[in-house]
Amino acid sequence: MKYAISFLGILMLIICGTLFFQYHVFSDKLEAGEGDFSYTQEIEITYRSGSLDIRQHFHNLANQSIDITWPNLSVSADCFLESETSCDRLSEDKTKFEAFEGRNASLSYIIPLEGGLKSNQLLKDIFVTLQNGHAAYTTVHISTDSDVQGQWITGLPLVGSQSLTLVNYSMFAGTGEISEIYWQNGEFNIHKANDALTIYAKNLLSSELSEHVRDLKLLNEDHIDIVQGKNISAQQGKRILFLEELSIDSINEQVVLSQVKLQYDLEESPQWLTEVIASFLTDSIVGSNKSTEIVNTLNSKMTDTQRVSFVDMLQDAHGTKLSANELDEMLKEVFGLHTEFFAMNETTERIFPFLFNDEREVIIEDALNNEVSVVLKDSQVLYSLDPILQSLGYQTSVGENGYYVQNEAKNFRFPQGYGFYVYNNQRYNTVSDPLTLIADSYYIEESWLQRLFNVSIEKSEKTITIKQQ
Repeated sequence: MKYAISFLGILMLIICGTLFFQYHVFSDKLEAGEGDFSYTQEIEITYRSGSLDIRQHFHNLANQSIDITWPNLSVSADCFLESETSCDRLSEDKTKFEAFEGRNASLSYIIPLEGGLKSNQLLKDIFVTLQNGHAAYTTVHISTDSDVQGQWITGLPLVGSQSLTLVNYSMFAGTGEISEIYWQNGEFNIHKANDALTIYAKNLLSSELSEHVRDLKLLNEDHIDIVQGKNISAQQGKRILFLEELSIDSINEQVVLSQVKLQYDLEESPQWLTEVIASFLTDSIVGSNKSTEIVNTLNSKMTDTQRVSFVDMLQDAHGTKLSANELDEMLKEVFGLHTEFFAMNETTERIFPFLFNDEREVIIEDALNNEVSVVLKDSQVLYSLDPILQSLGYQTSVGENGYYVQNEAKNFRFPQGYGFYVYNNQRYNTVSDPLTLIADSYYIEESWLQRLFNVSIEKSEKTITIKQQ
């Protein structure tokens, strides 16, 4: 009994010590402004004298140091005294909110518009953002003089608009954050497709299209606006999309891609990678020929269980940065083998084939060779041929009639796809080709490498050793 009590006492000390350590790590992150947090915000925008006067109010801020990113175009940046405490947290250099118990803060700034407000103008990245912060809910108020007639669009659901004697006023509110607004002369028809999608169209939508967009499969609840036509910059917004022709296919694709970009950080990734993610999340084909072929290739390699596992990992990665390398790590977890499928496809416009990469070091004649690639493709173990043969004293080249290998005693020629090879001017027929061309590099199947070039291959947990016999 005494020993049990002693053991429990030691265990409690370990647990308390671990919790104390974790608390201090968490506290240090808060002090350094590293903790992720959510907040709500209210943005007041007034257009006057060729500029947007903006007051941005933050609510439920975390009690930690928070770096502020002002819009590049902003001037006259300052605190806005909405209440007695709304300026308490802003640092003297106006670059951050200091850690403080007060949960609310307000900022004001001006966005000058060169040439004033223009019709069909998409104004991007015009709001303050907070490092490590995510706006869970945003309310936007926009006011203009009564002689400014037009339509504002923010990506958030429109709550209502009103024209008064002196001002025109619009209000928007919804989940998530916004970074852009759009203005156009005149009024488009507003079609509220569902809770997460509004379409601003030149004409009324057909009954077929209305029914489709109402039943559109969406990835999250963050609202998106589709505007028929194009804007001055010909750019797409994050939550404001532009389509010249409204069709079932175009709406479906643009909405899904937009939602994927909102769900993940894909700023540095190619468009086809976004399309691949969208295809798996929606269990459909979205996008270009390249993304379509990549999706079809992966689907042909995965079992139903593996496909579900991959989609689950994509969903669990919501809110994080996704790149080709991250997706390759997911595939590694799905298949249990290392692959560079996404990373290699990022380096070429063509489709790089799906294969697994052996991560072991390759040693040739007692020397480490980092140039050799060993891959598993279609149940065959393949070795990149040039670096191996050159390390063994052969010369290699590619000519009109195939791949050539030679040294003082041996000469080989390997025509691609003809079912034979030539050794010292003697033709030998084969059932399968010894060499495989992968992305302009020649690979040789393992048994052919041993047989033709008289080498031994020894494998351990960490190395593959190749030696001439």
